[in-house]
This record gives sequence, structure tokens and C-alpha cells, in this order.
Amino acid sequence: MTVQTQKESFLNFVNGEWIASSSGKVGASINPANKEDIVGYVQMSTKEELDQAVVAAKAAQQSWKKLSGHDRGTYLFKVADILESRIDEIAECMTREMGKTLPESKGETARGIAILRYYAGEGLRKVGDVIPSTDSSALMFTTRVPLGVVGVITPWNFPVAIPIWKMAPALIYGNTVVLKPAQDTAITALKVVECFAEAGLPAGVVNVVTGSGSVIGQALTDNPDVNAITFTGSNGVGKRIGQSVLARGGKYQLEMGGKNPVIVAADANLDLAVEATISGAFRSTGQKCTATSRVIIQNEIYESFKEKLLTKTKEIRIGGGMIEGIWMGPCANESQFNTVLSYIEKGLEEGANLLAGGKQLTGEGYDNGYFVEPTIFENVTSDMTIFQEEVFGPLISLIKVNSLEEGLEVANDVQFGLSASIFTTNIQKMLSFINEMEAGLVRINSESAGVELQAPFGGMKQSSSHSREQGEAAKEFFTSIKTVFIK
Repeated sequence: MTVQTQKESFLNFVNGEWIASSSGKVGASINPANKEDIVGYVQMSTKEELDQAVVAAKAAQQSWKKLSGHDRGTYLFKVADILESRIDEIAECMTREMGKTLPESKGETARGIAILRYYAGEGLRKVGDVIPSTDSSALMFTTRVPLGVVGVITPWNFPVAIPIWKMAPALIYGNTVVLKPAQDTAITALKVVECFAEAGLPAGVVNVVTGSGSVIGQALTDNPDVNAITFTGSNGVGKRIGQSVLARGGKYQLEMGGKNPVIVAADANLDLAVEATISGAFRSTGQKCTATSRVIIQNEIYESFKEKLLTKTKEIRIGGGMIEGIWMGPCANESQFNTVLSYIEKGLEEGANLLAGGKQLTGEGYDNGYFVEPTIFENVTSDMTIFQEEVFGPLISLIKVNSLEEGLEVANDVQFGLSASIFTTNIQKMLSFINEMEAGLVRINSESAGVELQAPFGGMKQSSSHSREQGEAAKEFFTSIKTVFIK
């Protein structure tokens, strides 16, 4: 099933139908590797369309929640099969819209398929516990009930995986969904929703409305019939959403920024640490919330690590993500491109030493895209902007420390606490890192970027609202516990 088009204009999906916005306006989705390549147009919708979607979702939720978990899971298995049959098409669309390389896009789409199948199986797993009562003639147990209508607001960097890892658990636990995808990758998200439509989910169970965050995101956040909002994006927007939803008594889940450190101990396997640092920092052009941003290296091996890192960084092939052999693509849009360049300039102004990169790429294959060189600074101190703020681009800072204790102090000296990793062969250092690192995800001898779908994911400090996504932990957000007492 393909979305209906009007001159390559992709439509909203509301109450089981593909509809155009009453605004009559569309926005272009542009390939960041080639600004002359327009992927298509998406609706610049109004509050009216968003409200229609919420009405549809609310009406559909009553019958959807009455289905057995097995029956809801059967639908998700169908969606997974359809998405798998379209993996090449959707991955190519993602690469054109977002800029990541085609192998990365295929990997992300495959992950979306796996997430759907994982949560489809969740329909047959337990939802409560029997609890002993003080009354010997009574039965007491817990069960879980859906929240109702869930608003899903997703970013542009993972346009398949993030919508699915929010929608799939919401649906399996009996909620209905209104999705507001990021405008920059909305066509990819719409193609995912096509798979839900083709699987035959009842009308109104899944809805998607595209448009600006200030209009559609705000309307979704403020609608009193939206029982919960799950959001991934920037800290500023996330906090505003949380305040708005809290004020009207709704439930919210926020996954926001990171300033993720890698600690390289003196006893580390340097080749492994270098490979993982480059992968964590520069894959997807550094546009991951778990991307490596700060590399904290013990003094004894600092120069050796730096030399190996610079050598490997020079080998990175940069270009359009559809080109075979390309390792790193462009920034996802003009705004992010300008943001990265501004942080590079800020690093220079504040006295950091530029070791590699730092420039816009120009020439054949680059002039029409948002390409920035992988950038490495050293002599970065904790009071510098590039140490404290999330860049969300291919930029890392090297920091020299004298001990693991100092390294942990430096690593924790930011407002964020999403992910972190350490490279060491010493068990005591591993344990110290696990115990002392203020992050929701800690990894040993592995890059900071990377989350397994069956495990809880979320951050500490300013990185999240302290709830967790994925795995069994998802039920904590998408359901409420009901305690039952039978006499």
C-alpha cells in the first residue's frame, strides 16, 4: 500500500484515511546531501487536523483496549512483516531525507522490525502479580490498564526506530496513538505508518499529522484528550512539553540531550578504544543523543591515543549516503549544519586547540550539501561551551587527566547523564566507573552509542524525565497499575 500523493505531496493519516491539510500548504523535504533533490512534500497541517486525529484515537481506544494482547500482537507481527518487505525502499528514503549512509538506514529499519516483533510477543507476557492478602478468604492481584490516547513526538535522527519504539509498546498495552514526526524526515515516518495501515489496524488506532512543532506539537501537548506524551528531542522543547502536560494532569516521558564521555584508562586496549571512539562520535555524523562527545584520556597514553585517533579519522570517507563505501554523510539540515559550524567557531574563540577538521567541505560532491569535516579539539576545559553543551554533530573534545578518579569527576561535570563508556582491562576500574558514573547507560569496552531494544533506555540529570523506554520497562510508562481485591 502506498500513500496517496498529489504532485508528490504526502498526506496525513487520520481515522484510517489519507487526508490533506485544510491549510492547503505543504513543506518540502530536502536531501541534505544534495539540496536540489526534493524527496517530496508533506502537509503543513493545522490544529484542526490534529484535533480530528485525537478525536479518532479516543473513539478507537475503547474497542482497541478490549482486544486480547495476543490479538493486538498479531497486528504488530503483520506490520513487522510488511516493513521487512519494504526495507530497501524505506531505508533509501531515510538516507535521502536524513543523510545517514544506506547501511546505517538499513540497520535502523531492521531494528524497527525487531522492535515490532519484540512488542508483539509482549502481548502474551504477564501484566501483574498475585499479592497475599491479610484476609485468607480473599484474592488480591495487580493488573495493568492502558493510559488512553498517547501523543508521540519524534526527532529527525532516527525516523524509523524512535517512532516504532514508542508506538509499538503504546499499542500492545492497549493505547491508541497520534504521531507527530519531525518535519525533516516526515516522509520516512509516513512510510512506516503505511505499514500499519496495510496491516489493517482498526481506523483511528494509529494516526499521523505532519507540520511544525509550534502548531502540531503544541496542539498535541495541550489537547486534554491526550492522556500522555512521549517525546524525544531537545532539552528546551522537552521541558516546555513536560510543563504543559503536567499543568493539565497528563503523563509525560522526555528523552533529551546528552554530552556523553568516553574514559580511556592507561591500561586500555588503544586500538579498540580508538575504533569505538570514532564510531561513537562520527557515525550518523554525530547526530545521536548517545554519540561520544568528550574523550577523557589518562596522561600516560594520551599522545599514543591521540596519534592513533587522528590517523583513523583521516581515513573516514565523507559523501552522500547513497554512494557505496561512504562512511559519514552530511548534517541532516541547514540548521544543524550552521549549529555545528557555530560550535567549531566557539571552540576556537574560547581557546581550544583544533587538531583535525573544523571546516565545511566544498568542491565536487559537496557544494550542494551540508557537509562538515570530522572535528577534534584538545586542550578543552570544563568552562568551555564545547565541553558543556550538546553539539549534535561530528565534533569531539580530548581532555587529559592524571587518574581514573579525576576522569570520573570530569565526566560527571555536565548537566547531562545519558550514556558513557570506559576502556580498561582492570576490573576495579570497571566497578568504580559503574558505581560513580552519573549516566543511565554505562558501557564497558564499547562505544557510548548503542542501545539494545530489550533493555531499558533513558538518562539521568537533565537528559530525561527519569522514566525509561524500551524492553519491559516500557510498560511502566504506557500503563497504569490497577490493584484488584476479590472477597
